[in-house]
Amino acid sequence: MNKKELRVKYKALRNSLSADEIEDKSIDIANRLLQLPVWDKIYYHIFLSIAEHNEVDTEPILHMLSGKDKEILVSKSDFETRDMTHFLLTDNTKFKKNDYHIPEPVDGITVPSEKIDVVFVPLLAFDTSGNRVGYGKGFYDKFLSGCRPDAIKVGLSFFEAAETWEDVFDGDVKLDYCVTPLRIYDFN
Repeated sequence: MNKKELRVKYKALRNSLSADEIEDKSIDIANRLLQLPVWDKIYYHIFLSIAEHNEVDTEPILHMLSGKDKEILVSKSDFETRDMTHFLLTDNTKFKKNDYHIPEPVDGITVPSEKIDVVFVPLLAFDTSGNRVGYGKGFYDKFLSGCRPDAIKVGLSFFEAAETWEDVFDGDVKLDYCVTPLRIYDFN
């Protein structure tokens, strides 16, 4: 399979999940995250779920991070440059959905990518080597390549690892971990 075929397959799989399944699997992923050796860090970047795409609901993870007094960062995407601007999540952060239904902060305190310790990465599929398939726009490859080399990249997936695909590129940034409802994949 190639990335295009994987996108079609995993979008269909996600779309077949009920709201209850998404909620249960998202909570299972959040609970499993507690087993990762990442909780001594300070700056955590998290994506805000696109409910219309049946993504992993990151609300339980946001509550965990907040309860652990972590600095939480959320992004706003520039679809012309493929850049992401990272904002510190505060009680005053206001959100607006963009044209792609992504909840984004309206404004706030920006934080450079170099400060980020842990990134929770959205994806459609991943393999047993830590390669990942997203929506194909390149936002996360660009963002992750601008992070420090020791920044920990954690994928979140409803599904287990896929077979390795044909079109893995050198510019693709690999994950350090991927967490599913059933297990943790460690690629270190």
